Amino acid sequence: MIGVIVPAHNEAHAIGRCLASIAVAAGHPGLRCEPVRVVVALDACSDATAAVCAEHGALTVVVDAQCVGTARAAAASHALAQGARWIASTDADTAVPPDWLWRQSRCGADAFCGVVEVADWLDYPEGVRRAFSEREIVQDGHRHIHGANLGMSAAAYLAVGGFKALRTGEDVALVEALAGNGAHIAWLARPAVVTSARRTARAPHGFSGFLRALEREVVSAGTSLLPARMVPE
Repeated sequence: MIGVIVPAHNEAHAIGRCLASIAVAAGHPGLRCEPVRVVVALDACSDATAAVCAEHGALTVVVDAQCVGTARAAAASHALAQGARWIASTDADTAVPPDWLWRQSRCGADAFCGVVEVADWLDYPEGVRRAFSEREIVQDGHRHIHGANLGMSAAAYLAVGGFKALRTGEDVALVEALAGNGAHIAWLARPAVVTSARRTARAPHGFSGFLRALEREVVSAGTSLLPARMVPE
């Protein structure tokens, strides 16, 4: 069984699209009908996120931490308890491609790190779009880490103790732990996940915060880029 984990804090307006895309990915013929269970961690939700999850048949766990690391860990623990052999991680404001689960769970490695794309840049200036395109290198061998496009075997995940209770950077910390433990990591350009350029951040210094900081750099310096979120080689 493949477990898909999604942290959510008041995501009723966005998570339906995410769950619908996961459902398509779960039906990929390459999976040969392997069961896929989606677990959403409802982290201090006060909106209708739980109801949307129920409509889409997703399992839910409730936490009250407002901490993405705690939420991902809770969802992963539930997926493992359900018998997951592979854990795929994404975010509530994303849409995954139809081959997402098939490709990452059969990447031939202990873990998969993928890239993200932005479909709607909202009101961000063109300079930010160009800077992000130069920054997010879309090729195999990249060293980008995104919790929105991450996967690992259950054995590799358990061997390093899972996600840490971090309000930001929990994805980087996990991949660093995997690498430090000798895990084989597939840094692949495909499948890519489409994510949101929304300005309201759920996690401090997360992707939304990165884009806003990149905007400030571009506006003030024209071509300045922020340091990459990478695992040292």
